Amino acid sequence: MADDRLIVALDVDSFEKMKNLVERLGESVSFYKIGMELYYGAGRKTVRYLREHRKKIFLDLKLHDIPNTVGHSVSSVTRLGVNLITVHATGGRSMITAASKAARQTAEELGVERPKILAVTVLTSFDDQGWAEIGGHLPIQEHVLRLAEISRDAGADGVIASPREAAAIRRVCGSDFAIVTPGIRPVFSHTDDQRRVATPAQALRDGASQLVIGRPITQAENPAEAVSLILNEMREE
Repeated sequence: MADDRLIVALDVDSFEKMKNLVERLGESVSFYKIGMELYYGAGRKTVRYLREHRKKIFLDLKLHDIPNTVGHSVSSVTRLGVNLITVHATGGRSMITAASKAARQTAEELGVERPKILAVTVLTSFDDQGWAEIGGHLPIQEHVLRLAEISRDAGADGVIASPREAAAIRRVCGSDFAIVTPGIRPVFSHTDDQRRVATPAQALRDGASQLVIGRPITQAENPAEAVSLILNEMREE
């Protein structure tokens, strides 16, 4: 049975590959992430396809621009009928507020459910060395917590953060704040280019709301079996 806490990242570059994967996973997955690679390659028909198959959709385009531009972009994306939209937390309070306002107003105009706005904190590919190289003056976790608080106060529904920061965010931002964690690596998989990672059970124990998992599923010889193993791990939390 599908679990909405699992979001499968469609790490593919074409509509046909996406369709093939979704068909193979069938009813075992209810929530999918469309990222930049797939959306730029195949466009809006990816969203239409998933909606037709009654799947929930996380559109992960990581919007980051001046508030007016991001607000209009969120309004356009809301019209597609997705469930989650990402903006970069480093865009600042005004930008996040504009995104949240646009999602709410557009959903009200259309009479549809409002998509949740999630603010991306620090990408899970960063470790301490890489963070220092780009001028990160605060430790990663402290920086993530600051961005999470700003995002919450600006109207975001939650954040994207590594599982390493989930427990601290949960303590600071409360039980209703969404924490969606990439960088999840089941016990049977490799870490690849992710640095701040955790297993599914550990991430959920630490306060994650939902888990985004891509390559351990999309690159598996048997993706459906990989999903089954991950769901079993999630039940251990």
